[in-house]
Amino acid sequence: MVNVSDDAVKGVGKVLNDPNRPMKERFRALFALRNIGGQTAINCINECFTDESVLLKHELAYCLGQMQDKNAIPVLINILEDKNQDPIVRHEAGEALGAIGDTDLQSLLEKYQNDPAVEVAETCQIALQRLKWLKDESINDKSLSKSLYNSIDPAPPSKEVDIEELTKTLLDENKSLFERYRAMFSLRNLQTTESIHALAKGFQASSALFRHEVAFVFGQMQDERSVPALIQTLEDKDEHEMVRHEAAEALGSIGTEDCTKVLKMYLEDPRPVVRESCEVALDMSEYENSPEFQYANTLLTVTS
Repeated sequence: MVNVSDDAVKGVGKVLNDPNRPMKERFRALFALRNIGGQTAINCINECFTDESVLLKHELAYCLGQMQDKNAIPVLINILEDKNQDPIVRHEAGEALGAIGDTDLQSLLEKYQNDPAVEVAETCQIALQRLKWLKDESINDKSLSKSLYNSIDPAPPSKEVDIEELTKTLLDENKSLFERYRAMFSLRNLQTTESIHALAKGFQASSALFRHEVAFVFGQMQDERSVPALIQTLEDKDEHEMVRHEAAEALGSIGTEDCTKVLKMYLEDPRPVVRESCEVALDMSEYENSPEFQYANTLLTVTS
């Protein structure tokens, strides 16, 4: 948690909650609040769940999970239980609760592991298994939870390092999503051409949630070798919007000329989640190719 005055935090919150501002500015404000942390930041984020943007609300939930602050739990429970929220937002709330890792949440997640929205159900199944994994301290190596990418992942990486074995697990639809996620994060951590090709095969999975996580992982890696698979995914009009949106943001993180070119093509996509993701992704790409020191720089702009 960063030591910042309440007034300064609320100033960032005003940017986040202003629907007249470009989405890219609101995203930067959100990530600034995530970095600041604390109850005032949580309150500012919570206020924004009334917004019309599914993409933004999904990202609100993600950031609350990454903050790892138990004070965010009531907010996230409210979103998970709100059937009027889009399943993409509810899924992210479920994942965020798993990220916070409070084992007292087990009964709540069990309640939603068979939710009618498959994205929500699968997310809660994975979150439940993460809580059980965290609870079993006698067997599990907690250091596995420390991501190379400074993120709280839905599952710890597998201890397996053989790419062929990891690929088999990744693509085995008879295994639990938690096991397959573990293989996914191990392949991410290997950072080789072979592991990237293996991850790209994950776009063939039947679960949209799983495919969306493959795209997210590629965004974390920021490796140009994943660009062809990501472009193909974004261009697939029949793909689930949560997958296409993650592919767009991953392309923004990588930020090559080819990435920028294809993102501009989808700024007018008929699906709001996709076109807003392309707007944010282009801003991310601009940041990656600029001398800017910090992406989440809203605090500097509201206090200067």
